[in-house]
Amino acid sequence: METTSSAWLLQTELTGELHRLLAFWSTRMPDKVHGGFYGAADFRGVPDPMEDKGIILNARILWSFSAAFNHTGNNQYKDMAQRAWEYLTAHFEDKSCGGYYWKTDYSGRATETRKQTYAQAFVIYAFAEYYKAAKQKEVLDRALSLFGLLEQHARDKHQGGYWEALSREWKEIPDVRLSDKDLNEKKSLNTHLHVLEAYTALYQVAPSRHLGQSLRDLIELFPKYLINPNGHLNLFFDGQWQLKSHTISYGHDIEASWLLMEAAEALDDPSLKQGIGTLSLHMAQTFLNEAMAPEGGVLNETNTITGHTDTDRHWWVQIEAMVGLVRAYQQSGSEPYLETAVAIWTYIKTCFLDHQNGEWHWLIGANGVADTSQVKAGFWKCPYHNTRGCMEITTCLQDILQTKPISIPNTNVHESNSRTFELLETTNKLIISE
Repeated sequence: METTSSAWLLQTELTGELHRLLAFWSTRMPDKVHGGFYGAADFRGVPDPMEDKGIILNARILWSFSAAFNHTGNNQYKDMAQRAWEYLTAHFEDKSCGGYYWKTDYSGRATETRKQTYAQAFVIYAFAEYYKAAKQKEVLDRALSLFGLLEQHARDKHQGGYWEALSREWKEIPDVRLSDKDLNEKKSLNTHLHVLEAYTALYQVAPSRHLGQSLRDLIELFPKYLINPNGHLNLFFDGQWQLKSHTISYGHDIEASWLLMEAAEALDDPSLKQGIGTLSLHMAQTFLNEAMAPEGGVLNETNTITGHTDTDRHWWVQIEAMVGLVRAYQQSGSEPYLETAVAIWTYIKTCFLDHQNGEWHWLIGANGVADTSQVKAGFWKCPYHNTRGCMEITTCLQDILQTKPISIPNTNVHESNSRTFELLETTNKLIISE
């Protein structure tokens, strides 16, 4: 592989894809009747105006447009971020007990008021990013206030870590599942991973001793409980950290590898960075050895007891794999990481991108065919993974290209990018016309 040409091409195409994705969310998803954004759009990208609105989708929309403005300087993305901020704080915030509701109906009336720690973390994550865009003290104050509520109510002060979910009044509840497919256990990898992500983002804009110690404590939980010796993550636990699951989630494995490194870098402790760096590369190499499907793309998960492997390809797993592998290449210089990331992008372009209806397909079977029963947007189908991937990877590749001699890509590379530039031009027209 000619590294600089491959990196240049990947950076160019992902820049165009970022704008194409955001065109879908900024033109099709704003709810012009009830405010904010529609709660879902079907496989063809047609919004459902009567669908419930979830905190995960709304927080991730806020994060994505905030990050896109911070990444590109495009004020139209900032306007979309402001729209998301205004709706989220008006309809999801619990003005009596603090924190943010799980769900509202299509009109913005709260219908599920429990406090899922995972969801509170995404609100912090979104607010930290929006604060960088808006530079308003109120935004940062809300993020710090929510951090305080999680530390007060959701943190296990005896065994460490964070409880999955609490009631509206921050009391214990019997069913703490994040979704129907999850186990009803008191602690999970998924929640801790995204609290880590949120605290990292908040620490980057508002470092403090308290927040820094909480972030360090979270990092140290991963090698202690959450990562097993072979480089995979453990997913579900009881309150005493006894393992309750036997599933390997390849997407979470590779996502955690780079989020952990980002957290360690935020604290800027050389010893911590060295230890987490070694662990991160171990996880990336395990992923590279086991997660790639022979037909292309990344497998979903494997059960270590039954031996059954779910060979479906999910959109978020593919892009998180690209981020983790590019980060691993940046850290190690090992070419197979970058080569595999490029191969996954080729698979995404071939199978996942919906150029007719917009966005990406949710799920591709092992036969390479999209599942038409899945939505293009919904409670869990959000712009966060793929827009973040585009931004993270292009930033990493820019750093890589600055450290290597830049060769001019050949004619074929230019020709292969013509579609990207056409899409970018079309996207800009769509956003301006809206």
